[in-house]
Amino acid sequence: MNEKLRVLVSVDLYGAKAQVKTQGHVTVQSIQGLYDVMKRADALVPGLALELDMTLAEVEPQAMEELRGCARSHHLPLPVDPLQRDYRFSILAPKITAPKLTVLPVAAPVLVAA
Repeated sequence: MNEKLRVLVSVDLYGAKAQVKTQGHVTVQSIQGLYDVMKRADALVPGLALELDMTLAEVEPQAMEELRGCARSHHLPLPVDPLQRDYRFSILAPKITAPKLTVLPVAAPVLVAA
């Protein structure tokens, strides 16, 4: 899948929170752009509570684990944020879909005469 990453940021300045709604395919490469969006949203109001809505995204397992690690540590990766500011964010995880099953054709039985 080569679907572009789409992000919509909704900010509630009075409630000091922002929602970063993500659609498309999130990979370990495209996640860098997502980190930049999160960093910019937090720059609007320091200490802003970020909600990362991934419910409509297809997220690679490695990228999801990276995001969860950032949420646990309250920091973005060092190359993204060298100052290691404290980020408060939660993740609305994507729905888990069952893997697609491949239906194999059934071969006709072969009768062997004895």
